[in-house]
Amino acid sequence: MTTLDPRDAGLGQDADLRKDLDATVRARRELGEEYDSALVDSFLEKVEQRIDGAVDRRVRRQLAEQQMAAARDTRRSRPADADTWAERHGFALITLVLTIPLSAIAGAFAGLPGVIAAWVGIVGVNAVQAARLDPGLFTGRRAEGRTEQGD
Repeated sequence: MTTLDPRDAGLGQDADLRKDLDATVRARRELGEEYDSALVDSFLEKVEQRIDGAVDRRVRRQLAEQQMAAARDTRRSRPADADTWAERHGFALITLVLTIPLSAIAGAFAGLPGVIAAWVGIVGVNAVQAARLDPGLFTGRRAEGRTEQGD
């Protein structure tokens, strides 16, 4: 039987595995052919452990990458999540503050119909913002994770 050159098996990159192969070949020379199957089984078990370890590392890395990508996609696909008080109520407060000058300007130039038009516009803008933050608001289906009390 000829000896196997570790570089032929692609094992040259793993120094420990190469040492194990060399030790297995030397043990076979010393012990004789009757121990071939035990030596080969022992070496193959070491190779299998290395392969299993490499596969486990790759799978864990791919799972971590997929989880990171999913987390990024979740954050991107749900920009309407208004978790802070400012995000939920800031827009409404700003439009209420702007209501005063808008009402004055509309009343000065167009009278009561102008004031009504300004208020309809303000209410409309706030309704669109509320629907953006909670898409099921006007259909009766609340967004996941929100309670009936407004969370």
